Amino acid sequence: MARIIGGLTTSHVPMIGRAIAGGRQQEVPFAPFFDAFAPVHRWLDERRPDVAIVIYNDHGLNFFLDNMPTFAIGAAHAYDNADEGWGPPPPRRFRGDPQLSWHIIQSLIADEFDVSTCQEMAFDHAGITALDLAWEGHGDKPVAVIPIVVNAVAPPLPTPRRCYAFGQAIGRAVRAFAEDRRVLVIGSGGLSHELGQFGKINQSFDEYCMDAIVADPEALARYSNDEIVDLAGAQGLELITWLVMRGAVSGEVDVVNSLYFAPISHTGGAMMLIEPRD
Repeated sequence: MARIIGGLTTSHVPMIGRAIAGGRQQEVPFAPFFDAFAPVHRWLDERRPDVAIVIYNDHGLNFFLDNMPTFAIGAAHAYDNADEGWGPPPPRRFRGDPQLSWHIIQSLIADEFDVSTCQEMAFDHAGITALDLAWEGHGDKPVAVIPIVVNAVAPPLPTPRRCYAFGQAIGRAVRAFAEDRRVLVIGSGGLSHELGQFGKINQSFDEYCMDAIVADPEALARYSNDEIVDLAGAQGLELITWLVMRGAVSGEVDVVNSLYFAPISHTGGAMMLIEPRD
């Protein structure tokens, strides 16, 4: 049967992707952020997940203000990158797992989550950056990918509590899948930042989030969207991708490695790898 073997969270600001593309990981001021992924690489080599469920917020690549689903799930055989407004990037393709995708979709509908099903879906930098950090560089990835987009962009927004419950439902769906899969769940986004203020870093709240996502995610889920915006900035709402991940990776967990580093660009940057204690 399928099982979730771990959860990974990471920031995804474009500067991270540009540093990877240019091979400049050790030249940028936030080099310790890249160094923190060495234990992640070793863990992945040992655990060898088959599938990465990547939770992120779309940056106008698939959805815009005239069509903004709360939750959208890819069900394609493959996903390509595309132009996000900076010119066409070098083409890349990521293998999907439509069988597991459709199982999750059907399970979520049965669990009373109304999701948008995408049989075609361009893959956003937020998801690609996370994969390039987990499996170094721009080469092919040894996992199938299931992209899940959560609206952290424009009202009406899902609440943190709803996102945590959504993650729990994803976890139940994966564990009910009859075929063998080793699944890594990735939450890509956050922590504190607000583009309109040229950066709004709240280190004390970011560090609280790093602790709470491990020890007390339900306390973090009790924050309202307005409270998170006040504390972490408008784009700090990307924290909800972490809550989806933590809902899926349920129960007590151990931290394989984590790092908080600020600033990365104009954000509070972080990464964390957890695994279920059982």
